[in-house]
Amino acid sequence: MTVIEDTKTDMIGKALGLLVLLGSEPRGASASELSKLAKLPFSTTYRLLGSLTRDGFVEYEPDGRLYRLGLRVFQLGQQVSNHHGFAGTATPVLQRVTDVTGEATILSVRDGDRHLTVSKVDGPRTFRVTSDPGHLGLLHTTSVGKVLVAFAAGEDRDRLVEELELTALTEKSITDRDAFREEITRVWKQGYAIMDEENEVGMRAVSVPVLNAQGIAFASLAIAAPIFQLTVEEMTAHLSLLRQAAAELSVKLPHR
Repeated sequence: MTVIEDTKTDMIGKALGLLVLLGSEPRGASASELSKLAKLPFSTTYRLLGSLTRDGFVEYEPDGRLYRLGLRVFQLGQQVSNHHGFAGTATPVLQRVTDVTGEATILSVRDGDRHLTVSKVDGPRTFRVTSDPGHLGLLHTTSVGKVLVAFAAGEDRDRLVEELELTALTEKSITDRDAFREEITRVWKQGYAIMDEENEVGMRAVSVPVLNAQGIAFASLAIAAPIFQLTVEEMTAHLSLLRQAAAELSVKLPHR
């Protein structure tokens, strides 16, 4: 590879990095803010944002001098979602779970050391769960994340258990390595995971794995609700329904 090709590849990586950062800033961010977050020179950041805006990947709001993800990113995201069956195939299955439980149903996959929400159906209640499609969350503080760790392939699972950064989001978040090992072992043995205010105060969830033929989770299915709506016992009473839905998704969704 030539020096020119190396430079082009590097710039593509920097541009993609800016898109990832904008994905974490739903209200938008200025060029100077993005420059600091990306640890890039302002001139480089400004030039890349100009190219991304021209091609529709980024939108610019002159009044606030803010950049946001553009509709081109949404279009590509929808194409990926449709390819994997997250929209047309998964949504009706999630809807049936929500129709029975009255709570939000969420489907997540693993994206590196995070979980990515790929489909969600909100419940009919006025309180809305905020984990929308496209949301990246921590593995160790969420029920979907714990399941994805517990039912990962052997070496991958061991690496996550031993090396995952155990950041605290609430007072109940697991931050002790031994406690995390015990939790993942428990999840693997019982076949489901509970999140009880570990990721967000006032919220709890229960998740089951969506397994491939080798018994490895390629997705995780959950119901989530405020703690005043469902106790842990009331949530686990829906495990049979969740497992039936997960079994259906394991057959219908494409996976490796």
